Amino acid sequence: MTDPLLNAVRRYVQAYADPAGLAQTPIPGLTTIRQAAPSGLVYAISRPLVCLVLQGSKQVAMGKQTFTFDAGDSLLITADVPTVSQITRASVAAPYLSLVLDLDLAVIADLTVQMRAEPVAGGAPIRAYTTDAEVADAALRLMSLLERPASVPVLHAQRVRELHYWLLAGRHGAAIRQLGWPDGRAQHVARAVALLRAEFTRPVPVDRLAATAGMSPSSFHHHFRAVTSLSPLQFQKQLRLIEARRLMMSESLSASSAAFAVGYESVSQFTREYGRLFGLPPVKDTQAVRRWAQAPV
Repeated sequence: MTDPLLNAVRRYVQAYADPAGLAQTPIPGLTTIRQAAPSGLVYAISRPLVCLVLQGSKQVAMGKQTFTFDAGDSLLITADVPTVSQITRASVAAPYLSLVLDLDLAVIADLTVQMRAEPVAGGAPIRAYTTDAEVADAALRLMSLLERPASVPVLHAQRVRELHYWLLAGRHGAAIRQLGWPDGRAQHVARAVALLRAEFTRPVPVDRLAATAGMSPSSFHHHFRAVTSLSPLQFQKQLRLIEARRLMMSESLSASSAAFAVGYESVSQFTREYGRLFGLPPVKDTQAVRRWAQAPV
């Protein structure tokens, strides 16, 4: 990994990171991350993205698979899949630093056509590779815009497109390509996922999801699980539980308030399902996370 890219990300997060270590940039979908200590477990249903690790180490698990990536590696997630991640190496002297870009399906689709790339069979939705030099160089050119704010609205779209091009042309290309194929199952399922993300706090009939995806209900169930590893109901449930956990941790909501906020009608049901996903009931989980956060580094 190039030192200029590491230094560019370091400068940006030092200036703009929030208390959680995240620094959202004015470039849509581009985020920089800094952590000065190993983290606890973070549960998420990640959107398709690429993460370039510049310093430190991180582990990401999906089901029984665990991926470890270090400085100089890039992690690719090509579907909305449930993950559990943890920063494993970070310190005040050498914090974990990474650059995350949400993958733009429209840009990928256009580039796939222009590159005359053929569709490929779906593979594992999470992969880790050594970052291609061209990808790192394109990321540096994108980050350089942030030091000249007036250039961002004029130039960011073409530099985001350039970064997507080098991702498609490199080690990650075959896995990313399926996201851009207009008639591919990933594109169809993505429409239903977007609807679930927007309306996860209320019931969303499967027939409506299937219609949004342009599939029959039976075909939709099969393809949704193949892409996300979950059924639509499980997907919505995890969205609710992850958001409820965020509300309790970040906004100090009680378990009952968080449950109702994300659409649960029964606090006892919420408590049972929360414990199954996170390993502890809501109150104990919240207490454990806060004790960990207050522990000396």
